[in-house]
Amino acid sequence: MFGFSEEQISTFGLTFGVGGFMLYMLFIIGHLAWESKAGKFGTFVLFLGLGLGLVGFAAKFVIQWYMTK
Repeated sequence: MFGFSEEQISTFGLTFGVGGFMLYMLFIIGHLAWESKAGKFGTFVLFLGLGLGLVGFAAKFVIQWYMTK
């Protein structure tokens, strides 16, 4: 498609598509904290609990980059 291979398209989608989705998820967590009037500690707990999976996914890319370097 448009001169790109399937591997290049899937790598682009996984990198930027999922990255954009992760930023949107951070917005959702922040909005959830604001709507529930969670306070500072509650907001911290929401970001810690719900955002921990995002950190693991991002760490995967860093580890892959470090190992191929």
